[in-house]
Amino acid sequence: MKILYGVQATGNGHISRSREVIRHLKDLGHEIRVILSGRDPSLLWEMEIFEPYDTFQGLTFISRRGKVRIIQTALKLNLFRFYRDIYSYDASGFDLVVTDFEPVAARIARHNNLPSIGVGHQYAFLHDVPVKKADPFSMWVVRNFAFTDYSIGLHWHHFHKPILPPIIPAHLKNDSKIQPDKILVYLPFEMLDDIDSLLKPFTTHQFYIYCGVAAAQDDANLHWRPFSRKSFLEDLKNCNGVISNAGFELLSEALYLGKKLLAKPLAGQMEQASNAFVISELNLGMIMKKLDPGAIEQFLTAPAIEPMRYPDVAHIVAEWIESGNWEDVEGIVQSAWRDIKFS
Repeated sequence: MKILYGVQATGNGHISRSREVIRHLKDLGHEIRVILSGRDPSLLWEMEIFEPYDTFQGLTFISRRGKVRIIQTALKLNLFRFYRDIYSYDASGFDLVVTDFEPVAARIARHNNLPSIGVGHQYAFLHDVPVKKADPFSMWVVRNFAFTDYSIGLHWHHFHKPILPPIIPAHLKNDSKIQPDKILVYLPFEMLDDIDSLLKPFTTHQFYIYCGVAAAQDDANLHWRPFSRKSFLEDLKNCNGVISNAGFELLSEALYLGKKLLAKPLAGQMEQASNAFVISELNLGMIMKKLDPGAIEQFLTAPAIEPMRYPDVAHIVAEWIESGNWEDVEGIVQSAWRDIKFS
């Protein structure tokens, strides 16, 4: 098949899991063209697997100091450009559109009467799973932001619904010696000065902080690192714990490796508030609502958790897409969760 694959590039999680599914689809012989939206193209890196791809402005949100800014988000919307990109896209020859909550590709499918599939964490919220801050507008966004004909959601627990476990990079394995004092930090919605003030007093630990710096910088126990998927995963494998926002993919990778977690949800975003709630309810990690030194102190002495042995979900999804039997997900859902044990 010739597949148009939409990737929401606002968060690195969408890119990470789409990378795995696209790789499997290409291995199965399908022709893939990718749309990425929601991020400045100059801020994309290590994109070889996505080629050929197009980038669009799409729809995204503005945040500052750990909180979504509604007014600034509304002011940045360019709906004329958004719909121009949709209606002018040449979709001739495509057999299918797949989207990881990416709105341009979803609407290209609808405009051109192409079948569409949604694969991603957000599609789990179409089912009765635990949510927080689920106001009517947030739920309207879930249903309409990247609507598709068929969808399959991803989550850390099945909640007795037709959803799959997380998609984990195939090469992410417990093959590194753990450094007990090493903590990986990814707080992209926070100010760097605030992160500095929060972590510097904890001199018993080394913090590897991935952010928008141009080059690696070491300042006592704080190690600032530019974005790099390869080095990020290496630091993830040998760290003792992760401090991050409550985005789905990094927390999934940390759970897969058995890393202790401290998550700070982005204020004003239903998905991250719900993720934090589930992490707490399932006893998978700790939560802090603000940058809290007390939470950091408690986290640093907490034990690690048992690794979550998720299967190769990207392979499962790719074969399901290839099958054409998109209405039937019960079989793949049951097999995916069969060997996963919950405490």
